[in-house]
Amino acid sequence: MSYVKPAELVTRMVDAGAYKMQLSTRDTLIRAFMGAALLTMAAAFAVTVSTNTGQPLLGALLFPVGFVILYLFGFDLLTGVFTLTPLAVLDKRPGATVGAMFRNWGLVFLGNFGGAFMVAILMAIYFTYGFSTAPSAVGDAISEIGHGRTVGYADHGAAGMLTLFIRGVLCNWMVSTGVVLSMVSDNVVAKIVAMWLPIMLFFYMGFEHSIVNMFLFPSGLLLGADFTIMDYLIWNEIPTVIGNLVGGLLFVGLPLFITYGRTATRRGRAASPAQKRSATVGAATADTATATAHPAARPIVQPVFTAGTSSEREPVGIA
Repeated sequence: MSYVKPAELVTRMVDAGAYKMQLSTRDTLIRAFMGAALLTMAAAFAVTVSTNTGQPLLGALLFPVGFVILYLFGFDLLTGVFTLTPLAVLDKRPGATVGAMFRNWGLVFLGNFGGAFMVAILMAIYFTYGFSTAPSAVGDAISEIGHGRTVGYADHGAAGMLTLFIRGVLCNWMVSTGVVLSMVSDNVVAKIVAMWLPIMLFFYMGFEHSIVNMFLFPSGLLLGADFTIMDYLIWNEIPTVIGNLVGGLLFVGLPLFITYGRTATRRGRAASPAQKRSATVGAATADTATATAHPAARPIVQPVFTAGTSSEREPVGIA
């Protein structure tokens, strides 16, 4: 199985962040919509398994199937772009601006909510025979999740809000680890195994994922749960989104970027001119030999792009 070392992995992360800001509005919305739809379908599946078997661990073991599918398709989640796009801005990639980053975040949020809400409606119909009967046992379980993870936090006041935020941080620490690990190999089986592990952990621990919650809480409201839209926004979604941003960027994106991306730059600056010339000649010779033996291994040359266009080829290894 191929393994991408951390220094090259950081380059792939930055490439991915830059590319996502390059995408057109249409492509960004479609990929975000489908990403959330697949993830939340897997959430419904995991809750069904947990409820029907009485084994929450089994549901957590199976939940990553949705995450794996959506990233193999190259779709997007807000939690992932929170981690990747700021790195392209920090790396000063052409066209990777703060404005382009916020544009991407906004479009991905809208697309994710649309996909999650569609699945919420479909599942509510499924659990109630088209709203003609009381919810099934799985529907009741989803309703209880919505109630417990809004009003339940509110009952603890500031301590509940802090707990909610920390669960959001911990969640995207794990989820963004899964996003990055999807780029750690070019082998499909290796990608699947690497992504599976941290996603299973986050789901079983009950951390707060803003996209999964875009399905669970609207589903709960559609199924008659005892909380309001404002409860959902104030006591779950908004703090969760902020926690997800902090967790993914602070504990995944920045540590890797600073220690591997920036370290290479400092070493390059510290080298003497003669050393730099020697290293450049050696690298060019090695690249030529590699490209001759393995054409697919040629280095990627990143194009200058304008945010909102999608005419360039997707970089190799992108998540």
